[in-house]
Amino acid sequence: MIPRHRIVALVAGLLLALAARGQTPGRPASGPTPQDAAIENAIRQRFARSKSGADKFTVRVQGGVATIEGKTNVVQRKSAATRMAKGAGAKKVVNKIEVSEAARRNASANLATGRRRAQVKRSEVQR
Repeated sequence: MIPRHRIVALVAGLLLALAARGQTPGRPASGPTPQDAAIENAIRQRFARSKSGADKFTVRVQGGVATIEGKTNVVQRKSAATRMAKGAGAKKVVNKIEVSEAARRNASANLATGRRRAQVKRSEVQR
């Protein structure tokens, strides 16, 4: 059996080592980890393959939480950016994308006039 004073010394040493690194037990280390870098890279690749890439959003990932910033002239790109980040592995997304006032007015006008796409029932389609 290990003497009690050795266990206390081990625990104290562990706590001192964590304190020296700026950590506390149960909390992740501050700063991006290799996993965060992989998630950030995956998000950027998804943006590059989509129309959202044209807006050149900035992405930061820390502790699995993605922060997206930028401006857009298309309302749907804000929500699409959140979906892409979650799909790339982010646990949580802080979306700070600003939608232009012109885009907001256009979206509001589209809602006021009804649906933008023609809807056809399957029974109306000739085969």
